[in-house]
Amino acid sequence: MSGRIERAFARARKARRAAFIPYITAGDPDPGRTVALARALERGGADILELGVPFTDPIADGATNQRAAERALAAGTTLTTVLETVRSFRLTSDLPLVLFTYFNPVHAYGLARFSVDAASAGVDGVLFTDVPVDEAGPAHEALRRVGIELVLLVAPTSTRARVKAVRRLAGSFVYFVARSGVTGARTTLEEGLEEQVRLVRKLTKTRVAVGFGVSTPDQVTRIAQFADGVVVGSVLVERIAELGDAPELPGAIEALARSFALATRRK
Repeated sequence: MSGRIERAFARARKARRAAFIPYITAGDPDPGRTVALARALERGGADILELGVPFTDPIADGATNQRAAERALAAGTTLTTVLETVRSFRLTSDLPLVLFTYFNPVHAYGLARFSVDAASAGVDGVLFTDVPVDEAGPAHEALRRVGIELVLLVAPTSTRARVKAVRRLAGSFVYFVARSGVTGARTTLEEGLEEQVRLVRKLTKTRVAVGFGVSTPDQVTRIAQFADGVVVGSVLVERIAELGDAPELPGAIEALARSFALATRRK
């Protein structure tokens, strides 16, 4: 393992804050701008970056991220393009990168080949939205061989037995879905979120990052008091959709990211 994810969480904890984990879709608004947006997010305070791989049937995503995937695909983005983007970004940055993807593109690419190419490009972690823990063994092993972490999802509906099963394959952190359903900005947090996160941490014996629906600095501050990391995606993707190819896009994304990064400090 590169250790970049582990070190990012350790730095955040030392600074008495949760790790800030922004998400954007690779290739949106076009592949040529993704590196500039990733750099803007890093300047804005990102600890770890989630980079979405666009897919034609993104069943875990809400309308905002679905449209982002459509724009990225229309611009010619492929899994190969995404890996090339990571490679370009890695030339000038040590920021940890997690690919957020569905299994189909990786299956078509070839799991073993993908694992080797992703490691060579500089990927630190991979999250499959549609691979349950009881079917994740082959992916975990292929990624482990090349030093990449498999990031597993835990949902509010996950049973204790399933959460315990996640423990066997978990790396630096697990991703807790803040609510049932798909991605997308929400104005309120689910009841009992803190208790659920604490239970997942106890059962998995690893860090817990919370995402899906986190869309305001106030929500980030509240989650940061009990979670190890906070994922913010749809609100950033919406801003990208609003500005498109405008020259001010990177600056706007950096400023928006900074407002969330500052909100991760613990009281």
